[in-house]
Amino acid sequence: MTASWLNRWATYNRYYDYPHGYAVNFPADMEVDCSLSAVKTVMFNPSTRLEIYHDDFNGTVHYAAAYTKCSRDFLKNKKDHTVTLDKKLKVKGLTVNLLQWQRSKLFSLPGDKNYYLSAEIIKNSREVYTLIIKSSAPLGDWMPVINSFEFMPKNGIAANTAWYAPPGRSWPPETAQFYDKYFGPSSALRWGIFEPTAGESMGYLEELEKSLDHHFDFLLWYQGLYSAFPRQLADRAYERGKYLELTLHSWVPDADNSSVIYDLLNGKYDGYYESYAREVKSFGHPILLRWNNEMNGDWCAWSAYYYSKDPELFKAAWRHVYGIFQREGADNALWVWNPNEMSFPGFKWNHCLNYFPGSAYVDIIGLTGYNTGNYYRGETWRAFGAIYGPLYTDYNKYFNYPFMITEFGSNLVGGDKAAWIKDMFTQIKYYKKIKAAIWFNGIDCDAQGRAARTYRLTREEDIQAFAEGLQGLRITPDGHR
Repeated sequence: MTASWLNRWATYNRYYDYPHGYAVNFPADMEVDCSLSAVKTVMFNPSTRLEIYHDDFNGTVHYAAAYTKCSRDFLKNKKDHTVTLDKKLKVKGLTVNLLQWQRSKLFSLPGDKNYYLSAEIIKNSREVYTLIIKSSAPLGDWMPVINSFEFMPKNGIAANTAWYAPPGRSWPPETAQFYDKYFGPSSALRWGIFEPTAGESMGYLEELEKSLDHHFDFLLWYQGLYSAFPRQLADRAYERGKYLELTLHSWVPDADNSSVIYDLLNGKYDGYYESYAREVKSFGHPILLRWNNEMNGDWCAWSAYYYSKDPELFKAAWRHVYGIFQREGADNALWVWNPNEMSFPGFKWNHCLNYFPGSAYVDIIGLTGYNTGNYYRGETWRAFGAIYGPLYTDYNKYFNYPFMITEFGSNLVGGDKAAWIKDMFTQIKYYKKIKAAIWFNGIDCDAQGRAARTYRLTREEDIQAFAEGLQGLRITPDGHR
């Protein structure tokens, strides 16, 4: 529990946050939510929301000036951001960066809070407190709140008390059986793969399976906006006892996608998603639907980095698309929510928990982390346990869900890939909630088209290490290891 308490005033309450070392007034008609107090504190009423973040960049690559600059990069998206105030001022001797902006109301979001004010209070070069106000009506005078902000000695540890569990959903019989077999409490770890040639032919994949003496249960595939449901691939995979992990991105190739969340919540893609959901329903068999993964990464157009640093809009977009699938009867889709291992930028307003749409809309929690090697400056070779140990421990605090590693791999550059694979198999068996792991059998190229991260299983020693690891985790006929 966060050591914070309230003291009632005439028109304001006083909020004391001891772990983060501050106190502030807020309107007396607002409720307080501290369930994610290690990330943020939220005050709210029906029309307005106040979020308070504390970023301490000591021990990281970040600093206050970079935070201020990066936190306003969404203004580069000039389609629908109108700045009404941009100034610096002094409050009790401290620099405060004020930014006020607005955007158009979003068609499918009742009570849309499209008026914003951000106040960044700079404590020192490595520590920033941010107040973000969002309202469905033009903002009044919030300076009394900002002027009331004071530091105090820190005491205690902030804790998140939020706890999320899957809903009791009514699936078609085959989907319910699939979920119980692969993602139930007693399910053994199963394996899947992304193989880019599978879209044309299963020949290479089947040869790889022979080399590994293993049948993959899952096939990962990627699609962007306006792509039709890959029915032929889905049928071909299903005939071979494989289920699609279908990654569906709100992204159009060679286009400016920076307003995609605004467009989505304005109904621009409703027809597309309705048609897609009908095709999923027509397929009839279970699929894993991973929609707009890695939303806490600034390489994704659906990251709040591009739209008012407001992850609440991602949550609304997720629920909107989920609702379309439900209305179309596509209940053979299981929804996989999947942030990136680390947030980029690594700021509290971009924390992955800010993007969770709610337990009623998620069936499986996805984990993603790669050993990228050291091809690029600043990247380091990391063991499987160094990536997934902290990630698994962290997610286990909040989610009573089955987990899956939706994509992962190890580069060749920077270390011994075969040894990495062997170590991965010795470690992964200890993470009992992880029910599936999908190897990314691809290559990431640099700007010159050279192989930068080679995740493919091509060398004999890597294939042998993988085959031996799979043999050690062989599943018995009753579905156990």
